[in-house]
Amino acid sequence: MNQPSIRLPSFAKINLSLRVLGKRPDGYHEISTTLQTISLHDDLLFERNVSGEISLSCDDPEIPLGADNLIVRAALSLKDHYSPEAGVDIRLHKRIPAKAGLGGGSSNAAVTLLALNKLWQLNASDLDLSAIAANLGADVPFFLHGGSAMGAGTGTTLTLLTDAEVMHLIVVHPRASVSTAEAYRALNSPALTSNNPIPILAGSLNEREFPELNPQGAPELENDFESVIFDMEPEIKRARSALITAGAQRALLAGSGSSVFGIFANLETQQRAVNEIELEPGWRIFDCVTVSRFEYDRALSL
Repeated sequence: MNQPSIRLPSFAKINLSLRVLGKRPDGYHEISTTLQTISLHDDLLFERNVSGEISLSCDDPEIPLGADNLIVRAALSLKDHYSPEAGVDIRLHKRIPAKAGLGGGSSNAAVTLLALNKLWQLNASDLDLSAIAANLGADVPFFLHGGSAMGAGTGTTLTLLTDAEVMHLIVVHPRASVSTAEAYRALNSPALTSNNPIPILAGSLNEREFPELNPQGAPELENDFESVIFDMEPEIKRARSALITAGAQRALLAGSGSSVFGIFANLETQQRAVNEIELEPGWRIFDCVTVSRFEYDRALSL
């Protein structure tokens, strides 16, 4: 009997490292990044229907529900490739803030591919799903795997990394909003002219390719977008400062969006900071932990 419905979490991510190496001839940017899934998540319910239609509903009225939503685009991509007769009704319970650099839309798209491959009994290979994911967005392939990974090229060339010990985090999403396109335009990266690009941004030449542990145990974090985004939206910089003041070992812009995250020594210091951090009106705060690949696979087990 066909499985009538599937309910899955859709986890957010942070970038422990994000370096922009330059602009490629095709107009996209060459990057080097370290991605890590975290326990902050949306919830998705997929219910098979016989009408063949794809419908999406969400408890957040600001989330678009049409073909510009990555969930719908992911479902339509599978329809185009495999032509299943069945359709699906999808319900999204939204927790991950939009345009926050946390990969919420990309995660939703990847989970949709995984869920509908099972629900529609498509038997698509991992390679085929990865190719479809890459066409949907640079971060989407990562969310087929989760855990920790290095992303190269436009971010779709992945090297899965060994999971480090769990990190206790606080993510702050201020009122400011920065789109990925705006962030890249602000960088004004020149075109790459060789097959071995070097970092083009000031301060990047001596930075590490991979995040390592310093003597205090906190990862060496880097994000080339901080220099421009903090100028564009000073409120985001204030949010990072609030995390440091509350006791974070390190704090960083989460990706190319508007959220910042802080790493805390343990659960006790994290929870104390949750109560002590000075939030401005409209800021949202999430206490969470890193999610290993094993935990990710288990949570999305189909």
